[in-house]
Amino acid sequence: TDYSGELSISDEILKRVVESYRRIRNTLRFLLANLSDFDPARHSVPCEEWLEIDRYALALAASLQKDVLEHYEAYEFHPVVAKVQTFCSEDLGGFYLDVLKDRLYTSASDSHARRAAQSALYHVTQGLLRLIAPFLSFTAEEAWQVFQPGRDTIFVETYYQYPVLPEAAALLDKWALLRELRGEVTKALEQAREAGRIGSSLQAEIEIRAHGARHAALASLGDDLKFVLITSAARVIKVDNEADEAIDVIASSYTKCERCWHYRADVGADAAHPTLCGRCVSNLF
Repeated sequence: TDYSGELSISDEILKRVVESYRRIRNTLRFLLANLSDFDPARHSVPCEEWLEIDRYALALAASLQKDVLEHYEAYEFHPVVAKVQTFCSEDLGGFYLDVLKDRLYTSASDSHARRAAQSALYHVTQGLLRLIAPFLSFTAEEAWQVFQPGRDTIFVETYYQYPVLPEAAALLDKWALLRELRGEVTKALEQAREAGRIGSSLQAEIEIRAHGARHAALASLGDDLKFVLITSAARVIKVDNEADEAIDVIASSYTKCERCWHYRADVGADAAHPTLCGRCVSNLF
């Protein structure tokens, strides 16, 4: 709380604090769980080989740390808590980790794609645990002992030195635009769901007509766009005017893969595994 003025307390205020804490703790649990089979000495993938979204997450974490350390220098603790909570709930939980689930859960366990995702999560966790240590001391120490077993206490650590990304500023700008567009797609998916045209977002195929910088940002993702939007397919069409921009949601006519839940034309293409898509068959077998 802001201790420079009068302090208020009530059951409602305490309830909100509990919710804030739980968001941060649940984010840490997700990070630690998905790093349980990751050995940085053997599995780390260099930043330049990551997907762009992974480098964006790293740039976001480094930007958060810069802001937080400026607040700590001025003994302003309440904005730190607010920014860390927003980072955990919106930037990670509401976006990056949501997109990452498909790669973490359905890719081959030792695949380059999954190890790249884990490499990014490893750096994010290193930074995040150090940032929360001054105000969530017990949680930070508890998580640190799981994250770095055998290492000394987190309280002898210094703040994390993130890998330097020359394109960090450009990534933050580009992905701010992409997240804005994703918000528009999510709204269109919700409307289609309420109208009974689709069930989950993965049942949908998206067609986006976009202009200028919006088209360039979307088109640059190629086939990865469907993973960012969490749909089974996504197409981008260039239009000449902003007035012609639109988002169409089409219910997929394909069968659902029982493993990754994507609706794909190649589900059942392998007779030995009739309920799986080609991607899952190759990842498993």
